Amino acid sequence: MDQEVTTTAPEQEQPQQSPSAASADLNLSDLASLRSILEVASSRGAFKAAELEAVGKAYNKLNTFLESVAAKKE
Repeated sequence: MDQEVTTTAPEQEQPQQSPSAASADLNLSDLASLRSILEVASSRGAFKAAELEAVGKAYNKLNTFLESVAAKKE
């Protein structure tokens, strides 16, 4: 008596945002938080060895950007 019961949820329409509206919400504080998240995730072993190079490159680019912005503020 194995019967599979499947239900489908009604599809919800998501409001579409223009690319400029979506990018307007990202600020330096968000980028700094992302840098911290990458540091914590890496230290906890969240990434596979094969992924570390890409994660490291992204982290380095993000860190360089944030440091250059901080230097311009001073």
